[in-house]
Amino acid sequence: MIIRKDEIEISHLENFKGGEKHLEARMYFDGTNRILTRATLIPGASIGMHTHDDSCEVIFILEGRGSILEEGTKKAVQTGDCLYCPKGGTHSLINDSDADLVFCAVVPRQ
Repeated sequence: MIIRKDEIEISHLENFKGGEKHLEARMYFDGTNRILTRATLIPGASIGMHTHDDSCEVIFILEGRGSILEEGTKKAVQTGDCLYCPKGGTHSLINDSDADLVFCAVVPRQ
């Protein structure tokens, strides 16, 4: 199956998961699993702290830099990094830079 980003409508999600500002994303959902083919956090935006009760998440940073807050620890992230939040894990993604943070993510239910 090929999922073409240009065939997926852009969603503007305000205060996503309780975060700041908004998340702009092309999101594919098959009823069980979610794939963000391309998502952007503008400077100062974040995805709020949340727990993956029935899923994990893999995030690939495509452009920019920011921070991930996981299990109470803040860590810097940048282009080329791959982030993994296991089932039961808690995290947040923050754009605390002065440029867009662009990423893709896969969230499979487990």
